[in-house]
Amino acid sequence: MKSTQKDDWNNIILDSIADGIFTIDCDQNITYFNRAAEKITGVKSEEALGKKCFDVLKANSTQCQSNCFLKESMTTGQDSISREITILRSDGKQLPVTISTSVVRNEKGEVIGGVETLRDISAMELLRKKINEQYTTFDIITKNHEIRKILEILPDIAKSNATVLIEGPSGSGKELFAKAIHDLSECTGKFVALNCTALPDSLLESELFGYKKGAFTGATHDKAGRFLLAEGGTLFLDEIGDITSSLQMKLLRVLEKMEYEPLGSTETVKAKVRIIAATNKSISELVSQKKFRDDLFFRINVARIFLPPLSSRREDIFLLVDHFIQKFNVLKGKYIQGVSPEVCEVLMEYDFPGNVRELENFIEYAFILCHGNTLEIGHLPKELQGSNQGVEGSVRPSSTKPLAFSEEEAIRKALDTHNWNKTATASYLGVNPSTLWRKMKKYGVKQP
Repeated sequence: MKSTQKDDWNNIILDSIADGIFTIDCDQNITYFNRAAEKITGVKSEEALGKKCFDVLKANSTQCQSNCFLKESMTTGQDSISREITILRSDGKQLPVTISTSVVRNEKGEVIGGVETLRDISAMELLRKKINEQYTTFDIITKNHEIRKILEILPDIAKSNATVLIEGPSGSGKELFAKAIHDLSECTGKFVALNCTALPDSLLESELFGYKKGAFTGATHDKAGRFLLAEGGTLFLDEIGDITSSLQMKLLRVLEKMEYEPLGSTETVKAKVRIIAATNKSISELVSQKKFRDDLFFRINVARIFLPPLSSRREDIFLLVDHFIQKFNVLKGKYIQGVSPEVCEVLMEYDFPGNVRELENFIEYAFILCHGNTLEIGHLPKELQGSNQGVEGSVRPSSTKPLAFSEEEAIRKALDTHNWNKTATASYLGVNPSTLWRKMKKYGVKQP
């Protein structure tokens, strides 16, 4: 077969492919442009040939000119697979596409250009958007029947201005629901949160009510409490079931009379604040055990919401996985497309004692180790991998392994990989060197 006939035959084959294909020379000038590329971009082949590829695709400047995947493949010799970008068609419409790039070499192995394939994913993005709209309400992602029922009444709860008690296991999203109630309400003030287990009783009181200068040693100036900061808005008291009896009584007075006294003050301050309380314990059981005042319980238990654990809403796991992948792609500048079938099986088998927060931590940890387009079983923390890094033998722990262990393990691995060069390790992990130093100090990580 003559060379010209062979070229014509190759062009016929390439024009029959549904994906857009074009090639460039070493100066990024387009040398070939197939029929599907014409359809995707809206640019005719004769118009594209000889032009710079970034002038034809008109992608985001950070993706196309300063961070060109095709140029990167030609420089490194490494293929780039299924990267998502948005191009600007000739008619002015933005179009989401996935691109894959490879280097082109001659018979001597010399680089003479590159080849890129384009795939129109606008239909897929539209479907994803519809799914997100269908299952995302007030930034809460779910298709669980019980939570959907809660979301239906959330606007009514928000507008009532009633005190709300949210019960649910740790990591189930109690603060997210509290923020949703605040955002849906007619409050004009701020949303202010306070974790009641984070401070001892004496400091917790000053954090809530504030103090006056001279109230105690070291009180060199007046300090506003959380009630004042949340004036006209919402005060979210997380883990309220852990506060002492003494502080329960003081909090009861605020809820009854909507007034309080800052420490060291004799003047009463009026409070116009909506209270949303949350706990991972059963307040009813604490009341029966005489560990929580029943009168305070009755005050905060006006509107009561119970959030089920993630193990009871497994239909939400992959909605959340997709959400976290999109989130960390943006935060970490990666282009991960999804998870492998083995990871899917492991996630569906796991009990998630740490709930949604634990799932998010697992995905973030996997992002640290993943340098491809798919999260694989080996990228997951050890408590998820099971024997031989496979599904068989995967465990269902009775209590969650803290994120600290996974983070420490990732730091140690990264330091070993980069021969304990802290600057290179920090860059690899996507953190500031000072942050890496603090975390090494926190976990007692020392160079051997």
